[in-house]
Amino acid sequence: QLGGAGGGLGQPGDSLGLSCTGSGFIFSQFSMKWWRQGPGKGGELGAGINKGGTLKDYADSVKARFTISRDDIKKTLYLQMNSLKPEDTAVYYCHTNVGFSNYWGQGTQVTVSS
Repeated sequence: QLGGAGGGLGQPGDSLGLSCTGSGFIFSQFSMKWWRQGPGKGGELGAGINKGGTLKDYADSVKARFTISRDDIKKTLYLQMNSLKPEDTAVYYCHTNVGFSNYWGQGTQVTVSS
């Protein structure tokens, strides 16, 4: 299972952070991802991180503004979002594949508006 926290309301240029805690699987052994779905839009893979945290990948839309990280001791995935834009408004989901199972967080709303 994955549980999320953080997000909320911010203004353009603000920073917000998300977290996602894993349970029921060996968190450190799996790559993790942050997806997002904006209003009226399809899902977008925003960022990914491999097990060990040595490789990170970002969508062009968030590159240089968002930072994905993980703390395997705390079994927690993070997304630091800086220089927020209105188009970052979305529900954000953490995600991983464990064997044949997809684990999704419950979704966290991020709204960027002036």
